[in-house]
Amino acid sequence: MALKTEKELKLYYSISEVAKMFDVNESLLRYWEKEFPMISPKKTGGNVRQYRKEDIENIRLVYHLVKEKGMTLAGAKQRLKQNREETLQTANVVERLKRIREELMSMRKELDYLT
Repeated sequence: MALKTEKELKLYYSISEVAKMFDVNESLLRYWEKEFPMISPKKTGGNVRQYRKEDIENIRLVYHLVKEKGMTLAGAKQRLKQNREETLQTANVVERLKRIREELMSMRKELDYLT
């Protein structure tokens, strides 16, 4: 997940914005919210969820474990309980590698275009 620079200035994100960031359904975010107490967006009077940066970071960890590593929810809960810091570091490395890969693919495309 790569946040755009203009979005980094925001304090709160709607559920639709967060769902778009991870390319998941809003219902999945609501479900993860029930399963993982660390994901706790602020709710306004109309029960509208407002996700903070720390909520998005926690969603990123769950997404990494469940969607990218293929763990079950129970496995992801256990991993986060046992070693959250190592999981966070691994997720950060994976994210950086994805960005590097995208940049390299872009460079390759440009080089192919020039030849």
